[in-house]
Amino acid sequence: MGKETVHEVPYSDFISDVNSGKINTVIIRGASIDCTTNDGKCFSTHNPNDHGLVDRLLAKNVRIVSAPAEENSTLLHLLFSSLFPLILLIGVWFFFMRQIQSGGNKAMGFGKSKAKLLNEKSAKVTFDDVAGIDEAKFELEEIVDFLKDPGKFRKLGGKIPRGVLLVGPPGTGKTLLARAIAGEANVPFFSISGSEFVEMFVGVGASRVRDMFEQGKKSAPCIIFIDEIDAVGRHRGFGLGGGNDEREQTLNQLLVEMDGFDENSGVIIISATNRPDVLDPALLRPGRFDRQVVVPAPDLNGRDKILRVHMKKMPLAADVDPLVLARGTPGFSGADLANLVNEAALLAARREKRVVSMTELEEAKDKVMMGAERRSMVMTDDEKKLTAYHEAGHAIVALNIPESDPIHKATIIPRGMALGMVMQLPVTDRISVSRIKLEADLSVCAGGRIAEELIFGREKVTTGASSDIEQATRIARLMVVEWGMSDKLGFLSYADEGAQEVFLGHSTVASKNLSIDTSKTIDDEIRSIVDRTYKHAESILKSHRDALVLLAEGLLEHETLSGEDIRKIIGGEKIQKQERVEIARSSAKLKMPTSDDNHEESKKRPTRKKPQRSPRDIGSA
Repeated sequence: MGKETVHEVPYSDFISDVNSGKINTVIIRGASIDCTTNDGKCFSTHNPNDHGLVDRLLAKNVRIVSAPAEENSTLLHLLFSSLFPLILLIGVWFFFMRQIQSGGNKAMGFGKSKAKLLNEKSAKVTFDDVAGIDEAKFELEEIVDFLKDPGKFRKLGGKIPRGVLLVGPPGTGKTLLARAIAGEANVPFFSISGSEFVEMFVGVGASRVRDMFEQGKKSAPCIIFIDEIDAVGRHRGFGLGGGNDEREQTLNQLLVEMDGFDENSGVIIISATNRPDVLDPALLRPGRFDRQVVVPAPDLNGRDKILRVHMKKMPLAADVDPLVLARGTPGFSGADLANLVNEAALLAARREKRVVSMTELEEAKDKVMMGAERRSMVMTDDEKKLTAYHEAGHAIVALNIPESDPIHKATIIPRGMALGMVMQLPVTDRISVSRIKLEADLSVCAGGRIAEELIFGREKVTTGASSDIEQATRIARLMVVEWGMSDKLGFLSYADEGAQEVFLGHSTVASKNLSIDTSKTIDDEIRSIVDRTYKHAESILKSHRDALVLLAEGLLEHETLSGEDIRKIIGGEKIQKQERVEIARSSAKLKMPTSDDNHEESKKRPTRKKPQRSPRDIGSA
């Protein structure tokens, strides 16, 4: 019976054929059974260890032939059955060993530095990409020269600073400046955040500091940049329980690596922070951070240069003048200016324009400074009229006080939390403020409430002056407790040193360690200043009531007026109705009106006018 003619059938079918007497001959080879039926058909099946099979076959007179199993199959079966447990054991052992080794590598790598190497594939930044901080760039050019040609300094016995601390407000370009140093010097640049050193396990941060400096020494000369170093470099011994062991150990290791027993030649540490006051004194001593470079908010020329850098890759219309925008953005950081340019590009794209014009840039500036327009907000005619007189009151007072900043724009279109506002433009970037200028600002703050009282009566004044009252109180308190502008209190400071800086870099909280009489005198002096400036604003509006009415009616008609438009209206001239720009809403394909801004204003207004970083009038909240 040849194997090629045999096909396999289920064991149940085989038993059924046996019981029905169809099976003639059976050849048993181990567990394999070859069968021949009475009509000469052949098939095979597998014996599932059925011990009663032979008796059943004999009972049906089936011819049984017993043959030995195939040697190869038996050998493989025996080999597999004997070696399978051993193979399984080896596999399990190998798996656990791999896991142990992997865990060991992770444990060993836990203390490895997480510093990222800025390679050539990264976008290269040079000093040409950094604008508005020329003094800081000049300070850091020595670092670049040393990295390019260290022998020039060493011949004269000079040593390059071990570390450079970049100090400045957020968004002024500290990180960008560090990358520019690496780009100019063309050396390896390792970047890490201060928070990446600190872990919950004591000693990990110190291990990472050691590993970071080892990597730096291998790649020397190189730059290691630690961003937000105040996360690890805070003053030791302070905080709950006297300090944080892990952070302090990390700081100790950093101090040793920067200026310890071993020389650390060729590795320059550059760090950035906006909180230099909290850093440990040991970090700031000579030999560690030898040089502190202040990266301030840019001035007028700096803002102009920063805007030009961000506008390089942007298609611009012929009317775009970066200097005009720079004049209108005092106090803006580099990040703020980048956001302004980006908002203008998005606005031009929504309008399906091919170039960005001065119109989009001006509207983007208003959006960044004051918030988005809220044209969907429904105001009654009475509310709109009251808002117009409120803003007109601010504008009239500002126009009639020589020390007040020129008016750039007045609007009754709600923006952000305000129902309207008057924007004033400082003539130059202001560093210090005189007493007469502060009192002028107080009078302007009072103009809105006074206009409401004059036109609608004392009973109908609204909550719209809440932000004006808050600002006036804050300025008057600073004049008394910090700036020595009180005749009764004299040249003394009564400020609380722990208060937060909230206005012009000064706190607004009087010290708690004051006598009752002194506290009362402070309150009386604050009230005296506010009342005096309030009466001054009241006398101005009473004597210029006709101009107040004309300006309010102009705001009701046009909604937004430029400084030049305000002067024309007060002078009795008529101005043309301003056209509203349609913005394509891509989602709904609808046309929505935008601000009634005077789009020719950028060409007409004097160059001395520029928007203030914070609008003088916050308006109705």
